[in-house]
Amino acid sequence: MDKVYNDADTAIADIKDGMTLMLGGFGLCGIPENCITALVKKGVKNLTCISNNAGVDDFGIGLMLKQRQVKKMISSYVGENAEFERQLLSGELDVELIPQGTLAERCRAGGAGIPAFFTPAGYGTEVAIGKEAREFDGKMHIMEMGLTADFAIVKAWRGDRLGNLIYKGTARNFNPPMATAGKITIAEVEELVEPGELDPNFIHTPGIFVNRIFQGTNYEKRIERVTTNKRPII
Repeated sequence: MDKVYNDADTAIADIKDGMTLMLGGFGLCGIPENCITALVKKGVKNLTCISNNAGVDDFGIGLMLKQRQVKKMISSYVGENAEFERQLLSGELDVELIPQGTLAERCRAGGAGIPAFFTPAGYGTEVAIGKEAREFDGKMHIMEMGLTADFAIVKAWRGDRLGNLIYKGTARNFNPPMATAGKITIAEVEELVEPGELDPNFIHTPGIFVNRIFQGTNYEKRIERVTTNKRPII
């Protein structure tokens, strides 16, 4: 099946108000920049966004927050976005903060058809409020639910027309598990190739999980926070 779409606008055209979206990436690395831009242009609202981060004020999911398109954020690291903080403190934004490893596993579990699992992470903290707790091997665990979404939107380094994907570096953190957990998965790639051009031994997401794919353009690949070493490297 040829799953290729012309661009981000056509790939996300049927995303509607009130839907739940998974958006891949780690910080600003490996985020679906083209699809986020298209969603901002489309103006779809009341979204629940599942993402490791909330972008920064003028990039990534931060652009959607700025336009009040996001009703709820389910995320882990949100410390670089002042608008996110403002909306949270003012009560405009519903937020579920999740330990990073738990978030990754909830996405993986959802994609694998696992409804729930137990983890020790968060026990005894606010994260555990209202959740079932059990003891395993002398250690307390809390139950976490698997996550799924109406659309999973991921970004890969290379992909073919059948939807097989290869990620690069840190982009492998959240994109692969999210790609399995959407009812419809959209992949934007830096390089789109023909079937057979990708070494099957290096494919991270098999095409069976991907419904739509397109070659993205003009990737900024911004660094979230630049830090440098002032001392000379010897």
